[in-house]
Amino acid sequence: MSTFPGSPRLLRAGIVLVDSRTAAVQRIIALQYNPDSLTRSLQIKGVSGEGGERLEALRLAGPPVETIQLEAEIDATDPLEAGDSQTSQAGIHPQLAALETIVYPTSTHLNSNRSQASAGTLEIAPAQGPLTLFLFGPRRIVPVRITELSVTEEAFDTALNPMRARLTLGLRVLTVDDLGFDAKGGGLFMAYLEAKEQLAASNVQGTFGALGITGIP
Repeated sequence: MSTFPGSPRLLRAGIVLVDSRTAAVQRIIALQYNPDSLTRSLQIKGVSGEGGERLEALRLAGPPVETIQLEAEIDATDPLEAGDSQTSQAGIHPQLAALETIVYPTSTHLNSNRSQASAGTLEIAPAQGPLTLFLFGPRRIVPVRITELSVTEEAFDTALNPMRARLTLGLRVLTVDDLGFDAKGGGLFMAYLEAKEQLAASNVQGTFGALGITGIP
């Protein structure tokens, strides 16, 4: 990365964990290197027209199911060159653990469940995780659920601490259908959708001439 004073500041993609009840920020995870590519897939929620009104074929039942997949890299080289003591002692274990623990119930919750089960509790509530936000620039701040986390560790120090890894992250965007309008995550999804609409409105429209026609017959 250039150190020239006039160089623009490089933004990092990352994940922010927010308390789902209080909206307090719990953890900020900035990716060390931005992914070279990001794959997004939108599964449309249509309304079947079979056995009903023909115009149902044009209706949308809700926001599409949007999934995101990306690959990220973590490398200990730069922190080691900077003399980071944590990296010298543990490699990139802390960075990996920060991501991996997002998809685990906490040890406190598991121990609590064990205690309740021993006490004869018949129904134990699943763990309530934090609201997970994926950030890829200021126009894309979206609530997500991590659906896939794959880690390939590629290099180790003499104590078998991982020194380099490649991550594959699979994310599903959570919409107001999942979170509701009043929740913090629902509001963030609506802001994400409104930003899309603003960008779409600013796009320069095509012309019939570019399509080789003079109008719709």
